[in-house]
Amino acid sequence: MLKRSAGSKIEKELKTISDKCINCELCVEECEFLKKYGKPKEIADAFDPLDKKCLTMGFECSLCRLCAAVCPVKIDPAEMFLEMRRETVRQGNGDFSKHKGILNYERRGTSKRYTWYALPEGCDTIFFPGCTLPGTRPDKTIKLYEYMRKQIPALGIVLDCCTKPSHDLGREAYFDAMFGEMNDFLLKSRIQNVYVCCPNCYKVFSRYGKNLSVQTVYEFLAKNGLPSKEQVNQTISIHDPCAVRFEKQIHAAVRELVVKQGLTVKEMPHCRETAYCCGEGGAVECVSSDLSSNWGILRKKETHSGMTIAYCAGCVHHLNLITPTSHILDLLFEPEATLAGKVKVSRSPMTYLNRLKLKHRLKRTVAVSISRERTFDAVV
Repeated sequence: MLKRSAGSKIEKELKTISDKCINCELCVEECEFLKKYGKPKEIADAFDPLDKKCLTMGFECSLCRLCAAVCPVKIDPAEMFLEMRRETVRQGNGDFSKHKGILNYERRGTSKRYTWYALPEGCDTIFFPGCTLPGTRPDKTIKLYEYMRKQIPALGIVLDCCTKPSHDLGREAYFDAMFGEMNDFLLKSRIQNVYVCCPNCYKVFSRYGKNLSVQTVYEFLAKNGLPSKEQVNQTISIHDPCAVRFEKQIHAAVRELVVKQGLTVKEMPHCRETAYCCGEGGAVECVSSDLSSNWGILRKKETHSGMTIAYCAGCVHHLNLITPTSHILDLLFEPEATLAGKVKVSRSPMTYLNRLKLKHRLKRTVAVSISRERTFDAVV
């Protein structure tokens, strides 16, 4: 007898896929995970949360939603796999030892030691740089903040983690508590607008942020101008992170910035809505390195001999291991050095020290009327 949470969303997702999937196999052709486990309808019909294979299967899906992008009947199997993860956690079987690394990384990001909220007088808009960018590129983080303040003098900055790792690992109650507490604090502090660098942060804020308007810094820069007047001439590829797969305005803003910098874009066959995952999505590399690395192999096959530009620091790290890849902020602030592969990018454990140093710098230099280090820690 199946043990499922009464009235849980898993039943709804399973039924949706079972009823609407037409077994066309278009998604299977694009995805090694589905080639391994079968068509979405087959998976939905066979799902049993007491079966060990079912418990681990959902954590091998990258949650990248390429399946949804190519689906002719507009269903989203990734939502079903996310609910499978959540159901596994609800059953008390979601504590995978291989996830400890990413969860410890997240816990640091939300801790008192690493967080800092700096809200100046009259602040209704914040810059939320996320976790990875301040660690790998603290110089770009502060330069971008200072550049944006020329247009928004009362711009605040928040060093914190959106807790998307917990979201994607099915830790729904923990995610709701942590993100909800941050959302509530921002609203009580009269924050209305959030600018993010990280596509994952964008996805979280746009989907779960209550009464908050979210945009990327790339949209801001496309509207307000380039930080560097240095022009470069080269052909590059653009990797679109799967977290913003359906956000056409972000795709357009990034390409506008690249062209304004003087570059020519050679689009990869899988781009924008149909872009491949870099391999980082859904923390799949923790449980299935083969499925994770396959995405990178596919991505590399579609790049040309030059530089690939991405606008997710995690994607840049993963892809740069197999093909030359740089962050768009590297390009916008140091165009020639970026294309020459000479931009300094920090790696762990230096990234943690960089985040602490950035926090202390902001505490010294940003005049604020509201500030805090987050001490809230959800117990679920």
